[in-house]
Amino acid sequence: MKIDVLIIGAGPAGIFTALELVKRNAGKSITIVEKGASIERRRCPKSETGKCVNCKNCAITTGFSGAGAFSDGKLSLSPDVGGDLPDLIGRELAEKTIQYTDNIYLEFGADTHIEGLSNPEKVKEIRKKAIKAGLKLVDCPIRHMGTEKAHDIYFSIEKYLLDNGVEILFDTPCLDLIIQDNVCKGAIIKKGKEEVSLYADKVVVATGRRGADWLESACKAHNIEHQPGTVDVGVRVEVRNEIMEEVNETLYESKLIGYPEPFKNKVRTFCQNPGGYVAQENYDNGLAVVNGHSYKDKKSENTNLAILCSHNFREPFNQPIEFAKKVGELTNMLGAGRIMVQRYGDILSGKRTWQRELENCNVRPTLKDAVAGDITSALPYRSMISILNFIKQMDEVVPGFASSETLLYSPELKFYSNKIKMDERFNTSVKNLHCLGDSSGWTRGLMMASVMGVLMARELITERV
Repeated sequence: MKIDVLIIGAGPAGIFTALELVKRNAGKSITIVEKGASIERRRCPKSETGKCVNCKNCAITTGFSGAGAFSDGKLSLSPDVGGDLPDLIGRELAEKTIQYTDNIYLEFGADTHIEGLSNPEKVKEIRKKAIKAGLKLVDCPIRHMGTEKAHDIYFSIEKYLLDNGVEILFDTPCLDLIIQDNVCKGAIIKKGKEEVSLYADKVVVATGRRGADWLESACKAHNIEHQPGTVDVGVRVEVRNEIMEEVNETLYESKLIGYPEPFKNKVRTFCQNPGGYVAQENYDNGLAVVNGHSYKDKKSENTNLAILCSHNFREPFNQPIEFAKKVGELTNMLGAGRIMVQRYGDILSGKRTWQRELENCNVRPTLKDAVAGDITSALPYRSMISILNFIKQMDEVVPGFASSETLLYSPELKFYSNKIKMDERFNTSVKNLHCLGDSSGWTRGLMMASVMGVLMARELITERV
């Protein structure tokens, strides 16, 4: 049996490809292959036991709605945030499609309130501080679904797709693509213990950050044109809500960008979670990576956010994803397989942090099983110095941010560095193969990945791809 559209990965990009095809009555047979579970079965054992048990398929990073939806469910409503997609399709189309996609989220129950629009004068004051500190403020309207509310929204979307004839194969990893004479014919999947060849007219790969290394391997195996992109190595910072109060109330999420001395790498804040919780995610081979959650109704005393240092490599090196994984593996080794945490003041003093010291701090770690230690023994010097100097700049915008008790968790890594070469219709160098979302290297986040899915569906309907 041959289907019309095969979608590999049930993250936002894959979901919105199928959703737009259904909403526009495209009349196409659609199958989504997802290595993780349906959203109603996504349960992390750590929430009950308090310890990560290294599930075969991490419930936080795999399954319907992907990894991003289970962090905090933020929808960035600006084309200036979320990756390089506007460079591929044009800013005007990106802006229009964000509005269209946002309305779909609203249809399925997203909160109507938009963060970051209520006090423009306060925004000006924060921007003025940022400029004085040598930083750029990107103020972006945010629709915050919240981790728990995002579950409900994506469950409604999952049910809608199933009710409208979309076949979703859960717990079904994709082993390889079927490519013959530079034409993609389908994919080889694993159903139970059996390997099955699934054939399709069009194949859409949307495997997310979790599947970025798988896609990179597929590119090498099948000569799909791609290029190494930027890889982000960083930390998750946690401070008291009182320190971030002005920024939280005015912007909800402060997106600040700088190029600190001496290396002038791009360093930025990402994924800010007011009243949030630091969380652990697990990738292949047990790699533990730190992230952050923010709930609608459940709040902590802390705010957490990522500070990421971007690295762009040149020839002869062409394995940025592997580089980031090695950084993570080294940090995990020092932390005995768990996330490490260190106080900012201890880093400046050249000493490790001890567990008993954390217990006496104003900032109590929300990731309870993080291991106190020395993250500087694992993070690259260039990344570490850039991050420390950026924190000093941040302190000019948010006084108290560079407190000696500020917590730094490691490793925070973003696996979207492999960038697939495509035209504006998402055609790759292999006929009938299209790549979307964070694994394609063109998006970073829920909204832009969803936008890419919407536009992919429209191209499939017009049959121009």
